[in-house]
Amino acid sequence: MVNAFTSYLRKRGSNTPGWLVKYMISFWTPYLGAGIKIEEISSDYRYIKVCLKQTWYNRNYVGTQFGGSLYAMTDPFYMLMLINNLGQDYYVWDKGATIDFVAPGKTNVTAEFRINDEIIEKVLKETASGDKYIFDLPVQVIDANGELVASVLKKLYVRKKKKERS
Repeated sequence: MVNAFTSYLRKRGSNTPGWLVKYMISFWTPYLGAGIKIEEISSDYRYIKVCLKQTWYNRNYVGTQFGGSLYAMTDPFYMLMLINNLGQDYYVWDKGATIDFVAPGKTNVTAEFRINDEIIEKVLKETASGDKYIFDLPVQVIDANGELVASVLKKLYVRKKKKERS
């Protein structure tokens, strides 16, 4: 099912409805097993809210949110947002990330992803000549009490695709 879904998304590119992405990613086995769920996705792919529930099966040795799950909940979303805002003429990849664990996650946690016109215009400007553009976007993981649990810096790679010769 996952292979069929990813093939479908690749073919549709930036035309994939947000509700479908929300449903499919939330039930994707690695996210389902970790307790990660998309709570909200805007129709223009400029905002996504993701939740990681605190359960017995995603706690670490000391009873707090497992760090791998905290990172996983931030993994593909900026890439997905940019793909759907830039369209099929661009390569967009997650190139790397750093995560700073600030406090133990003892409750459900959320991460909110936002991109705006300024980010998109900067990407378009930097890639107009066909050059790659590598840049960072931050996201914070917040607990149910509004406290910072982890700070993540996602490194993204974007390049305009070369036009094929006729």
